[in-house]
Parts: sequence; C-alpha cells; structure tokens
Amino acid sequence: MRLNILAIVLAVVASSGANTANAQRLTAADSALVGRLLLAEETRDTSSAAYADGMRHSDPRIQVIARRGLGRSRDASFVRRDSIPALPAPPVYTDPAWRLRYRALGARNDRCDDLNTALADSAWPVRLRAAELVTAGCASNAALLATLRDWTKTMPITSARTKGAVSWHATAHGLTALARVAPAEARAVLARAVASRIPTLRTYAARAAATLSDTATLRRLAVDADDNVKEAAIGGLARVAGHSADDVFLAALAGRGNPVIRAAASALKGSPRGDAVLSASLNAARRLQHDSSETARRVRAAVAERVAEFAKAGDWSRVAPLAADYDCAIARAYGAIGTTLGVAGAAAHCTPMPIALPADAVRLAFGADVRLRVVMADSSGGGSFVVRLRGDNAPVMAARVLALVRSRWFNGNTWHRVEPDFVIQGGAPGANEFRGFPRFFRDELGVVPHARGTIGMSTGEHDTGDSQWFVNLRDNFRLNKEYTVFGEVIEGIDLIDSVLEGDVIARIEVIGK
Repeated sequence: MRLNILAIVLAVVASSGANTANAQRLTAADSALVGRLLLAEETRDTSSAAYADGMRHSDPRIQVIARRGLGRSRDASFVRRDSIPALPAPPVYTDPAWRLRYRALGARNDRCDDLNTALADSAWPVRLRAAELVTAGCASNAALLATLRDWTKTMPITSARTKGAVSWHATAHGLTALARVAPAEARAVLARAVASRIPTLRTYAARAAATLSDTATLRRLAVDADDNVKEAAIGGLARVAGHSADDVFLAALAGRGNPVIRAAASALKGSPRGDAVLSASLNAARRLQHDSSETARRVRAAVAERVAEFAKAGDWSRVAPLAADYDCAIARAYGAIGTTLGVAGAAAHCTPMPIALPADAVRLAFGADVRLRVVMADSSGGGSFVVRLRGDNAPVMAARVLALVRSRWFNGNTWHRVEPDFVIQGGAPGANEFRGFPRFFRDELGVVPHARGTIGMSTGEHDTGDSQWFVNLRDNFRLNKEYTVFGEVIEGIDLIDSVLEGDVIARIEVIGK
C-alpha cells in the first residue's frame, strides 16, 4: 500500500543537498511568505492571499507548501495528495520474532493448552496477552491455574522493573484472569490489590471487581486518589449496579479529573434523578469552560449530553452562557439544546482561541534535520531511542512538538497505552487519553504512511490533536487518512518493542540543530 501511494506522487523536487543549497538562497521575504502559508493552513483560512503568492513563487518547494496547505485547508481528509512531491519513505523494520507468537494467539482463543503454553513464553507481551484471553472455559486446566496463582502470590511494592522483566503487570493480569476463571481465588487476591500503592494495579483491581460484581470494592475504588482508578471503578459500577450507584456518579461529576467526569456523565445517562444530574452537569460544564482546555472536548461533550437529556425550557437561563464558548463544537452543542427546547433566540456563539505559528515551523517545512532522544527512566528498564521529526510532512505539528520538548512537557510522563501488535501511546500528564496539552494540534495529513516505527499524533477527531504520541509497532496504513505522521524512529526500535504499560519517559532531549 505504501508503494502504491508513493507511486502516484510527483518526483522529489531536489536532492537533500540541493535543497540545502537552495535554502541558503532564500530571502527573509521568502521565509515570511512560508510563515504566512503555514499560518493560513493552521487556521484553515482558504481565502488567504498567501496561497496565490506561494503558487507563483519561483522556488518549487514554496509552490508545494502553498498547494499542500490549500488542499489541507479545503479538505479535512485531504484525499488529493498527488500534488505533493514524493517524500522519503520511513525506515523499514522487521518484526521481533515474539510478535508472530503474539499474533498467533488471535483476538479470541479458547484453546486452553495453547494459552497455558503462551503463559510461559520468553516474551512478556505474549504472556500477558495469553492471560487476557483466559476465560471460564479454562477452569479445569490445572497448569494454567497454577501459573495464575504464582503470578498473584505476592504483591509488588513498587512499579519499578528491570529490562526484560515486569513489576505489577503479572499480578494485575493474573488477577483479572482469575476473576474470570476462578472467582473465589480472585476475591482473596483482590483485597490485597486494592490496598496496593501502585495506581495501575488498583486500576486492574477495579476491572477485576467489575467482573466479580463486587460493588463494595467498586464503591471504594470510585473515590480513589487516582483518576484512572476512579474511571475504571465508575465504569464497572455502572455496569453491575446501574443507577443504584448514582450517588457515587453524582459525587464524581462534582469533582475534578477529566476521565472521572466523563465516566460519571456517561454513567448518569437515563438516571431517575434528573434534576440533580442537571445541576451537577451544569456545574461541571462551567468548571470545564473556565479551565479553557480545547483538548477536554470529549469530556465536555459527555457533560453536554446530560444537560441536553435533562434540561427543560425553564432551565435555559442556566444553559445559555455555555452556548458562548471558545470551542465552536461545544458552543453548537449547547445552542442546539436551546433550539430543541424551543427557546426563542437561542443561538451559539464562539470565539476560538488565537493561533500563533510556533518557532522552527518554517525551517522544519524545508526539511531541517531535527532529532530527539527519548530517554526511558531507569525504573522502566532504561535505554533510549532516537526520533527524527518529519517537518517536511507536518511542519507545524513537528514545531509544536519540538517546543513542548524544550519546555520539558513530556518529561516524567508515561506510555499509558500499550497494544503490542498495534501502537504504544503516551506522553500526557495523568496517564490517560483525556488530558493533553490545552491547545489542539491541527492535522497535517500527507503521503508519509503509518509504517512501523513512524510516530503519529493522538486525536479524538479531525484537528483535535492532544500532544500524545503514538508509535506504530506495525504497518498501520488504515490510519493514513486520519492521523498525522510527525516523526519516525531512526534508532532504538528494539527498545520501543519492549515498552510495557506504565513505563516512564525520563526526558526527551533535542540532539539535532
């Protein structure tokens, strides 16, 4: 698929050496024009005169930036990419041998002997995947049960691990597997897991409690100090207790933490306590509006759904201020509530946040070779890998990432999502997908495919990038039309293959110019 895409685009404008020579001859006016082009694209301003100026320019690279920017501004998916020169393909990496064994397990697997063999695999990703697939049908497999008991026999004290080993992972996956295959044994382990100092282990404890329909434990974890634990507990409680737990959900909606608020708002759908839900939802909506975070859109949308469900015409005076917002999508959602209620003059009004062009965007657009070293914490096995920013494909996004690296935004954050045959994702405070940098990263879709080792920007929908990286662990070409590639791994792919959930990024360093 990658070859087909690249075959339809034009030839490279010039070699990298020629590009460097041409870049030295660019004037200040040329650089200013490219800045105007990038800003016009970033603001989706299709009327900007910069596009015509760029297309008339004598430098073919500037013509490309102009055509590409106008295409991206006009078309959210930017399907007409044949107007761009062919860009260098990402490095080609082979898969580690263990990933073939991981894939052999499949998405579902009721062959207990195969799972038991996989539980002793030399690679922990395979072992943990096997535990995820264990079902009640394996209750009579004594060897399998013995392994799960061994994994949960002791509780880890810290989340630190050495290279090639695990810490809390075996206990957590063993517990959730036991909850499905040996509930009585799982309950004994659950009590110890709930008392753990490791938040991720308590999150898995909440999942096990939901499988066991243990509402008392879920209620306890729903007021945990960690937002991710709360979210898991609220989701489980909604499934096993329904609206009998609305007191918990209302309390969570009145608190802080984006994943918690979203989970609580979803759990309160159809609640018999409509007036209380409406008041709590309006209060949460006002708090979120005051926070001024664009990347909280999905959380805010969940709250708006509850307002829409329970608001009556007489409540419009409380709803109306929410229809004037910095996020046009949220403003429209609240404006639509007034229309549905039949309120005369109800309308949405939005004043989007100002957008400024980040430093380095222009030089990245011309292919400046900027590299980042991602250093993993010693407590996560240590080591590092090197990323080359693809400013030739996504100059503004690459420049925004570079600015965050320099501000140390990513330091100390984790890889909170690890799917060993898909992606690793992370880099945001809070270790979840509902808290990112407060300003959106706009998409810059291009011809660089989501090949193994490329790095994309996490997003909930078009133009809502949240600063979280995902690294493609395999060729994921189906992502090409939805997610922007802003970098590629050029050293250390083996380390990336070894990342486990919760591993910590010690720091990211700029090692290029």
